[in-house]
Amino acid sequence: MMKAKVTVTLKSGVLDPQGKAIAGALGHLGFAGVGEVRQGKYFEIELAETDRAKATEQVKAMCEKLIANTVIENYHIDVG
Repeated sequence: MMKAKVTVTLKSGVLDPQGKAIAGALGHLGFAGVGEVRQGKYFEIELAETDRAKATEQVKAMCEKLIANTVIENYHIDVG
């Protein structure tokens, strides 16, 4: 059994209204000095695969087909 950790973030240049709202809320809560905030998604996926390279390829295919919208999002995979 292997576990893959996937972090999905918006590409730079893509507007992030949720991140902007979070930054504003943090300022209203008294957290001074907060610059730009970008939001993202995090996934943990358990795989039956035991070969790290094959598991990484499987998760990459999952990201390309479903998990990430590759037009506006980047993803990073860590398999362990």
